[in-house]
Amino acid sequence: MSVDRNANIHERLAAAEAALHAVGQQISPAIRHVDIAVLIPAYNEAKTIADVVKSFRIALPNARIFVYDNNSHDNTATIAREAGAIVRREPLQGKGHVVRRMFSDIEAEVYVMVDGDATYDAASAPRLVSRLIETQADMVVGARITEEKAAYRSGHRLGNRMLTGLVAWIFGDRFTDMLSGYRAFSRRFVKSFPALASGFETETELTVHALELDMITTEVQTPYGARPEGSVSKLSTFRDGLRILGTIGRLMRDERPLLFFGALSGVIMLTSLILAAPIIAEFITTGLVPRFPTAFLCGTLAVLSCIALVSGIILETVSLGRREMKRLAYNGIESLAAKLDRLEETRLTLTSLRSQVLSENPALGFAPRRRRTH
Repeated sequence: MSVDRNANIHERLAAAEAALHAVGQQISPAIRHVDIAVLIPAYNEAKTIADVVKSFRIALPNARIFVYDNNSHDNTATIAREAGAIVRREPLQGKGHVVRRMFSDIEAEVYVMVDGDATYDAASAPRLVSRLIETQADMVVGARITEEKAAYRSGHRLGNRMLTGLVAWIFGDRFTDMLSGYRAFSRRFVKSFPALASGFETETELTVHALELDMITTEVQTPYGARPEGSVSKLSTFRDGLRILGTIGRLMRDERPLLFFGALSGVIMLTSLILAAPIIAEFITTGLVPRFPTAFLCGTLAVLSCIALVSGIILETVSLGRREMKRLAYNGIESLAAKLDRLEETRLTLTSLRSQVLSENPALGFAPRRRRTH
């Protein structure tokens, strides 16, 4: 599916609503009752930021839209403010720093995060929020679908699949587009997310955080288009790809230490056995150990392998304790479902009280309204 840039936001919203009705779903009526914040990290996006802000103002009319300017050299902040966004600044360079600041500063019940490059479809935002509310999820990822070759630069699609597959193998297979920058979050997710990344690897951290705490997550397919002419991507295929790969390794070490150090132990032990095989064979045949330095090296490697394995076992216990603390912090935040239930109970109570008052005093229901006197 490609984004029809000739259609305005109203037409795309109507198409998204029709698609939901076709599969027996609809936009959740609870959207009108929840506090939604749209978070847009931006760096030199003067060409596109106005369209992004205006599109999301139409798609989510009750939402507050925040643009965090990350040291832009153009007039991104001014254009965003004129388009109706609340503009703030993050001086530390990098998307991860911006996400940390946004999650810390902004209070809301539902958060929608999207890039400021106008490649994501604003009309899909109500679908993401509705899925978050109806499934009581903590994160909904906008999985990108497109037929435009220009939407993905050379290597991006393959790299995304490889990195998504690696995370699926290590932490769990729930996502098809781990690196999507279009997501909806619950307050519980946002306020329990540690946000340690500094750059584009923040999407990897977001994904692993949800998987590690066994949060309810889901995906919604959303159209993805190419950047408009004159807009330049800040993502470096190889540099940021290596950083994401390093982040996966770090998260594996921190969250799956037994797997990480167990694999390291296995590699070291295998190396030791390969080097020791001819020495052992010669000792069995002649009873001599002529290559003593190699034998000493093999023994040292075997000891290191055992140390790595024991370290993994100990750190697995530490990791379990850290995960328990994260879960307690997550549980300490009221869920959106609980808040909506309280609002519904309050509404029913008020309706019941009103009916009771009217039944006791029928004349109140027909009392004429007084005109204002000036």
